[in-house]
Amino acid sequence: MTRGRFITLEGGEGAGKSVQRDRLVAALRAVGIGVVATREPGGSPSAEVVRDVLLAHGLAWQPLSEALLHAAARAQHLVETIRPALADGHWVVSDRFNDSTRAYQGAGQGVPAETLDQLDRMVVGDSQPDLTLILDVPAEVGLARAQGRGQGSDRYEAMDLSFHERLRASYRAIAKAEPERCVLIDATGDLEAVATAVRAAVQTRLGVAL
Repeated sequence: MTRGRFITLEGGEGAGKSVQRDRLVAALRAVGIGVVATREPGGSPSAEVVRDVLLAHGLAWQPLSEALLHAAARAQHLVETIRPALADGHWVVSDRFNDSTRAYQGAGQGVPAETLDQLDRMVVGDSQPDLTLILDVPAEVGLARAQGRGQGSDRYEAMDLSFHERLRASYRAIAKAEPERCVLIDATGDLEAVATAVRAAVQTRLGVAL
């Protein structure tokens, strides 16, 4: 059986990752591709438990502790969801994956890159995404969108603008450093314009007509 393809969507707050993941999943299913839609942190029964711990109100995690919890959730996510789906020939589309740890806990919160690289080698290994779509918006635009959702601000949204500018710079640096895996997509336009760019990237990089 042919292995499935693994696609991740990345970006800062308000970039539109969840919406674009769902639109891409629908487009893939429309052409007959079996797809598993997932997310991080979470994406499997035990990883969702870790997500609840990470997002619990009133808990102030140290950056390294937070990175370790994300790594633990990711290890479970890979074993319970991602690798089995790929082995069965399904495609997997995830809202966030390991680049989020590099951006948020690394560039945003100061965990050394070598520490995160070591965690990534231990947890992800050769299960890196086939394609990563980085949805790029100016930090102030993304924050305004996120805060306009009416769901209450999370602790990342409450951080100052410089934090979010570091996130954006980190994602752009990742895209520049790994052009064979990453596509930087201008996500400032309307939902359909961004969805069109996402589909075009998938068509070009993975050879599927959408």
